[in-house]
Amino acid sequence: MRRRPNSRQTTPSKPSAFQSPMFNFTTIAILGGVLVLGIGIGIAFSSTTTLTSSNVASREFIDLKAPNPEICVQYGASAMVMDARLFVTLNPFNVYVSQPSMRPGCVLRQNNWAILEQKKLITSEQVRDCKNRLNTFGFTGNLDNEKPDIRCVYQNEAAQNLFLNQPGAVAPQQETERF
Repeated sequence: MRRRPNSRQTTPSKPSAFQSPMFNFTTIAILGGVLVLGIGIGIAFSSTTTLTSSNVASREFIDLKAPNPEICVQYGASAMVMDARLFVTLNPFNVYVSQPSMRPGCVLRQNNWAILEQKKLITSEQVRDCKNRLNTFGFTGNLDNEKPDIRCVYQNEAAQNLFLNQPGAVAPQQETERF
């Protein structure tokens, strides 16, 4: 006897494209939301700067701490000034370096030296000597309240930002502003 297939038996149905057990619309929406939230949190953490004396992480922090910040930013550039001493012995030949001290400073553009002359902080002879060597003036200390330390400084054209000029770096070499 031949059996007829039971019409009551059901065959397993294939899942439709809209109800895939691995990736349905709800799962994709949740994953997309997590991705966007993660990117937002990452941007928030990376863009916040802790402005403490132990963390000098931004140009804005250095600009704020510069002596006479309004003069420095408008007529020159804020700077980090490092003072250190080098000791060289010849017999035996050795080089010793003292612990550097860091403090805020400012470098003025050559066409803005009149600010220092008007305040009678530099003489015409100092201006002439510095100009003859194609240098400019840098200072530490407030120009109004205390006796600032003003020096004729040389812009080293050979100094390069080695963070930007590494092999394989994609950024073009940046031009520096001549002070």
